[in-house]
Order: sequence, then C-alpha cells, then structure tokens
Amino acid sequence: QVHLVESGGGLVQAGGSLRLSCAASGRTFSSSVMGWFRQAPGKERDFVATISRSGGSTYYAESVEGRFTISRDNAKNMAYLQMNSLKPEDTAVYYCAAARGYSTYQTSARRYDYWGQGTQVTVSS
Repeated sequence: QVHLVESGGGLVQAGGSLRLSCAASGRTFSSSVMGWFRQAPGKERDFVATISRSGGSTYYAESVEGRFTISRDNAKNMAYLQMNSLKPEDTAVYYCAAARGYSTYQTSARRYDYWGQGTQVTVSS
C-alpha cells in the first residue's frame, strides 16, 4: 500500500508561486505513476499533471501547461508540483495520487489507487 500526505498549500496572490509536496510511505512508490488533481468548490475533481514511474515522462492539463511542473524523487519517496504564475482560477484543493500497475503516466482519476487528504491552494486577485 501507499500512504500519501500533501503539504505546501496556502494563500498566495495572483502571479505568485507555490510548491506542493507529496510524501509517500510504503515500498511501492517507485513503481507507481504519480498524479496531481484538484477540486474547486462545487466542481468535479480535475486532472492537473502526471509523471511516469521513472520521472522521464510528464503530461499536463492544458490549463496549467507552461506554468506548473511535476517532478518526483524516488530515493526520497516524494512527488512535487511547482506552481508558477498562479491565477485565481487555480484555487482548489489539490490532491496527489498514486497508480500502480502502469508503465506510463495516467490522466484518469479512475486509474489511481491511492489518494492523499488534499491541501488547499487559494489564489487571491
């Protein structure tokens, strides 16, 4: 199993930056595809970014392409989401998730087996 804990959320002004971290426990982190999703009030949970097991391949939602960067450190069992040029519409609870059994990145939430509790990101205008 994989237990995930996010951190790094907070309140930031538009144009600012935040770095989210996802700490994973368990011995299967390096064999798991990792993803970040977000959910704004009254909306569905949306895909944000995903990274392959090795970290060599990444994919982003169009809305964050060029502003957000996903990365991972398998030696530390950590995943990250660097968020730059934040906009008010980025306000949401951000979740990291782990998907087992796949060789490449995954964009569908249904493919993910483990989820963190979420961290709030609020971007003021």
